[in-house]
Amino acid sequence: MPAADAALGSWPAAVFAGPAGQGDLPAARAQMGFSLAWHIVVACLGVGLPALTLLAEWLGIRRNDPALKLLARRWARAMGVLFAVGAVSGTILSFEMGLLWPGLMGRFGQVIGLPFALEGIAFFIEAIFLGIYLYAWDRMPPRRHLLTGIPIVVAGVASAFFVVCANAWMNQPRGFTLRDGKVVDVDPWAAMLNPASPPQTVHMILAAFMVASFLTASVYAVALLRGRRDAYHRAGFAIPFTLGAVVAPFQIVVGDWAARFLADYQPVKLAAIEGVYHTGSHVPLTIGGVAGENGLEYGLEVPNGLSLLVGYRTDTVVEGLDRVPRDQWPAVTGVHWAFDLMVAVGFFLLGLGLWLLLAWWRTRRSGGGLLDRRGSRLLLALVALAGPASVVALESGWSVTELGRQPWIVYGVMSVRDAVNPAPGLMTGLWLVLVVYAAMTVATVYVLRRLARGTAVPVAPQEADVRDYPVV
Repeated sequence: MPAADAALGSWPAAVFAGPAGQGDLPAARAQMGFSLAWHIVVACLGVGLPALTLLAEWLGIRRNDPALKLLARRWARAMGVLFAVGAVSGTILSFEMGLLWPGLMGRFGQVIGLPFALEGIAFFIEAIFLGIYLYAWDRMPPRRHLLTGIPIVVAGVASAFFVVCANAWMNQPRGFTLRDGKVVDVDPWAAMLNPASPPQTVHMILAAFMVASFLTASVYAVALLRGRRDAYHRAGFAIPFTLGAVVAPFQIVVGDWAARFLADYQPVKLAAIEGVYHTGSHVPLTIGGVAGENGLEYGLEVPNGLSLLVGYRTDTVVEGLDRVPRDQWPAVTGVHWAFDLMVAVGFFLLGLGLWLLLAWWRTRRSGGGLLDRRGSRLLLALVALAGPASVVALESGWSVTELGRQPWIVYGVMSVRDAVNPAPGLMTGLWLVLVVYAAMTVATVYVLRRLARGTAVPVAPQEADVRDYPVV
């Protein structure tokens, strides 16, 4: 998608209540945050849906299955629509980078320009091969057509990688020297491949596959709950649910890696995430709670939990918020709750994956299918919730990334206040963006629903061969 996914501000409504004397900073933060919160969901579908489509097409060719081939066609059409919508929302974000944050782009544009340029190249490659893939469906041999989809997947992942590298630089600025207030000795590669890039990019790419998988599976889970048990809907449920279940445990491991990274490189953010006010050892892990005068209150404490997680020892020293002035503290309650929500959803999705693994093991032993067993309706209902829940986890994770860096737009180097456009009238832009995104949301949902109803399923429910979908 066009460059601009590097979020610059927090998206909750609380940004409207900015301190006096900041001009239109709250409006700028709200506009950028809302635009990103909308675009990031479409961007994740742009990364994950092509892989699902190719998987369905490959299985359809291999088995000569009309239901799977239809599934791949429908997903490809949805992929084209979402790509177009993502291009529009990404372009809006690109303009917002310069219009809302000239202080950042004016000073550091030469430093972070490389990942944006590479992302643009990846975007054009994705667009070219998406056009070929959609146009050549009945004009190429099936296997050759399948190959034309591989660059779409690669370019989508590359696009996410490059743009998240730009955001990672904002958390760990590298590749330049500030001399008398001027940026000199620029090294774009060092800036892009900064210490935060590995954990952030891997975490985001896995999140994209999870969101695309569980959102897609949730649609077919609802259909199955309504009694549509044909091969088409079984496959539409099984393929994305399986991919999401496979990715979920890896995401838990990468999330732990990212949290440990914060302990070394952004201890203030980790302190805000866990509500640690005072540096010390034997620090408990607090679940829930709200920020009080001396720490989190009303939360559930796990003794020594945070010290153990950070350093594998209960006497590990964890830096607290007391290491920085009070005016540099992030919003502790918001960051803490966003993190807890993200983790809770992550383990919920992991649990669904374990349920699928158990079901697969039981079907290998006794035959039958998951949807034929007791409790299948409960699982379908939970998967139907898993789609929206994965989006909540995605937005919560980005809230942690952005709120936890406040008040810095470039960590330790430039504040958000110094980067914002000082011109008046940014609130007008915010309302305009809200109207535009509302219209795009309605149009996107309408078009996707029309596409879903545009072609009849060729396989009747009684013709479904459950042997082709042994898990479900």
